[in-house]
Amino acid sequence: MSLEIKVPAVGESITEVTLAQWLKQDGDYVEMDENIAELESDKATFELPAEKAGILKIIAQEGDTLEIGAVVCSIEDGDAPAGDADKKEEAPTAKEETTVPAKEEAESSDSYAAGTASPAAAKILREKGIDPSTIKGTGKEGRITKEDAEKAQAKPTASKAESKPAATPATPAPAAGARNERREKMTSLRKTIAKRLVSVKNETAMLTTFNEVNMQPIMDLRGKYKDAFKEKYGVGLGFMSFFTKAVTMALKEWPAVNARIEENEIVYSDFCDISIAVSAPKGLVVPVIRNAESMSLYQIEKEVINLATKARDNKLTIEEMTGGTFTITNGGVFGSMMSTPIINAPQSAILGMHNIVQRPVAENGQVVIRPMMYIALSYDHRTIDGRESVSFLVRVKQLLEDPARLLLEV
Repeated sequence: MSLEIKVPAVGESITEVTLAQWLKQDGDYVEMDENIAELESDKATFELPAEKAGILKIIAQEGDTLEIGAVVCSIEDGDAPAGDADKKEEAPTAKEETTVPAKEEAESSDSYAAGTASPAAAKILREKGIDPSTIKGTGKEGRITKEDAEKAQAKPTASKAESKPAATPATPAPAAGARNERREKMTSLRKTIAKRLVSVKNETAMLTTFNEVNMQPIMDLRGKYKDAFKEKYGVGLGFMSFFTKAVTMALKEWPAVNARIEENEIVYSDFCDISIAVSAPKGLVVPVIRNAESMSLYQIEKEVINLATKARDNKLTIEEMTGGTFTITNGGVFGSMMSTPIINAPQSAILGMHNIVQRPVAENGQVVIRPMMYIALSYDHRTIDGRESVSFLVRVKQLLEDPARLLLEV
């Protein structure tokens, strides 16, 4: 008896997914609950398990976009192979191939010439201007896979012997150096990021205000206690915990910065779910630290490490990336000196951290060298007025330049 495996519902706002990768091959025996494929939504990547044990029959191809409920594959009844029987069918040997009659070779050639291409393969062939009937597919029943299409090269339409000599206009000499191009289909995650960023720019009254922070007090504090901190809590004392703590304290004083617009209402939250922007292999993701206002520095550090590790391993769940009230992004790790970060909708504000640079500053009438960082607050002017945005950023600066305030909460 055959069982169809369909795309599961993974969230209210998700209507389609992309088949990112098959973890098993067509015809493989799979165990119940064994992961057989990776599916990619516009928010996360997740694995598709087998719902019964048996023989896998692949239907959808890698790169296909599938609606929720669409059939991905089927699993046929079958027993696990024993001994050498579990080896996949091998390609014919050179000796076997030489015994195939010429007539059968021609029939075989005709069969693959008429092979169909998967949607992803067909798109690639169209872009290359290649006729699918000229490609030998390696998929089931001669189906042309995405890999076949990527390897395919356009064939000349006529041989030198058939072409007639003709006078041709002189062509410019080719440019020196390699001039290769490659095309990659946008992932669901990248397409969603693009749509959301454009939507924020078009639908919010976004404005950015700047300030700078003298990081010397925090650096001195870290230098003095980092070893004892790591020995006691098992994590390093980084800048993110200081910024997160400062932000949560400032949000309590300026709740509009922690609010969001829903239709004709402004929703104020008495908790701080802080989204931390993390660069993951497939794009920028923003996992959320829940109730960060109630956490200590070491608890924040542990959660930052936990979420960042999951992000880089593509293990974040949709729940871990949903529902933040305010975002912190650190472009400084890549060397950014200053930027205007884009709001993470439906939130109303985002704080950008930047690199730390030794610069001359005036202190008590004297010019001294200090490690300085520019910080930027982008905010939705529909919700947050200038007074609130500037006051919020000044409060963050005050807390960071006197980190004892973070511990005493004053």
